[in-house]
Amino acid sequence: MTRETMLSQETTLQETPFHQGELEAQRRAGVESLASSAGSFIRDHMPEQHREFFAQLPFIVMAAGDARGRPWVTLLEGDEGFIETPDARTLAMAAEPDARDPLASAIVAGVDVGLLGIELATRRRNRLNGVVRSAQGRLVVEVQQSFGNCPQYIREREWRRVEFVAAPDAAVSERLDSGQRARIAAADTFFIGSVSGSVSDPGSAHDSDREPGASRGYDASHRGGEPGFVQVTENGTLRIPDYAGNNFFNTLGNLIQDPRVGLLFVDFETGGLLQITGRARIDWAPQESQGESRDPNAKRWIEVSVEQVVDRPAALALRWRREDEAPLRLTVVDKVAESDQITSFYLAEPEGGALPPFQAGQYLAVELDIPQQSGRVSRSYSLSGSPAEETYRISVKREERGTASRFLHDGIAVGDAIAARPPAGEFVLPSRRGPLVLISAGVGITPMLAMLHAVVAEAENEGPPVWFVHATRNGGTHAFQAEVGALLAKAGNVTRRIFYSAPRPNDTAGVDYDTEGRLTPDDLLKLGAGADASYLLCGPARFLAEISAGLEARGVAADRIDFETFGPAG
Repeated sequence: MTRETMLSQETTLQETPFHQGELEAQRRAGVESLASSAGSFIRDHMPEQHREFFAQLPFIVMAAGDARGRPWVTLLEGDEGFIETPDARTLAMAAEPDARDPLASAIVAGVDVGLLGIELATRRRNRLNGVVRSAQGRLVVEVQQSFGNCPQYIREREWRRVEFVAAPDAAVSERLDSGQRARIAAADTFFIGSVSGSVSDPGSAHDSDREPGASRGYDASHRGGEPGFVQVTENGTLRIPDYAGNNFFNTLGNLIQDPRVGLLFVDFETGGLLQITGRARIDWAPQESQGESRDPNAKRWIEVSVEQVVDRPAALALRWRREDEAPLRLTVVDKVAESDQITSFYLAEPEGGALPPFQAGQYLAVELDIPQQSGRVSRSYSLSGSPAEETYRISVKREERGTASRFLHDGIAVGDAIAARPPAGEFVLPSRRGPLVLISAGVGITPMLAMLHAVVAEAENEGPPVWFVHATRNGGTHAFQAEVGALLAKAGNVTRRIFYSAPRPNDTAGVDYDTEGRLTPDDLLKLGAGADASYLLCGPARFLAEISAGLEARGVAADRIDFETFGPAG
């Protein structure tokens, strides 16, 4: 998702940060309604959390074009602190592409780059697009867009650094050899680079040659799946499944405009880089062909015809180790229907031991053995219970086409085992004291409920004022009503505001809910929390985009708003 015109704080809900290719991809996927409200996810600067995140990374992924404008993806590494953010619109790094890298001579002042910061161990990632302002000794990028991504499909790995020795020469070819095919077929992770607009030569990527308002540049993105999710055909074409994601369709939208694509496969054990450039074709309605294995989770397929391969053994000093088995073995000790759509699962250590602690707002990454699925299916669910409890609780909304949610609802019973990773996530209560507004819609209530437990346990009748604001359709979809009521009864500093968009005849105003209608930013400002309040939001992408953009447009500072998405739109 790259464009020349930077988003401003005055972006309205009628404007869109998406170019025509992305809008067309959203239309083909049936999610075009998202486009009018997603601008608030994409900023023209790095929020403070993003700046802190980039500054502690040992590497960063970069996409750019070579002298012929062909996309390539590379990985830049450095010593601790090699990435700096002097201000919210500048990212500088003490690194540059190696001489063997196909981008070695292409990164000069004025070129577009797409950057991806990713921390595999914690599954955090943030994307950034910008323009190189200086490449003399230190790579300085002017930020044009910064936005976060959900942790889905990221394979957890711990990194270490080894003593770097001179890397062997790169092997350059026009097709994949048998060894390279085998490495790709075994991969569970790769990075993809794409370009929006028309960039046909190095000069066309510079500021002086841009058409006014042109939407162009490079984008770097992560893709992950079970080993073997990328298929290599007999003629060397790569078939890549496109899974449910954030519905922005940044990569696919770019490929609609320009089919050129770059791929990077990292050999995590040896530090090798396999870089590929080629052309992509999107199969929007794939049909199972004779002899081809089918991935039931693939919504679409990207088919890449390879044009050039650069194989760089031992290119990095970094190495990664993956813990293939999830370290937690949990037993389902209770299963409770919370609404007509949401069911809670209480999880405990089988031998009664203590579980790793978590902060309110964090999530649990579970790994499910689902029949007829190749490998384990990984999903992340917010922990909805109190951090003080001896069990974990995840509360899952049943999605009609959700592989994991349907299995949990229909196939998991009390006594069954679930594998999981330790709790993680940065969406937690702010460290600063002051008024707090917890805002959720639908199943987005889950992390807010954990936060409410934490707030009540810490403050009870004392502390800054807290508002618990929830939007849902009616009493049938309203989960945790009694639990929230019991918590509110303990805390004199917490006020609830429940919105029903379509109450049923038997739903009682003032008891079940407070307001009929959709929750709006104006409703939140009427609470009177003031300029020092922290607004935490969780819910569907469109809800978050509209609420956060509306709050900013009405004067709430961006650093006072934090949000967490969930589900396919996460």
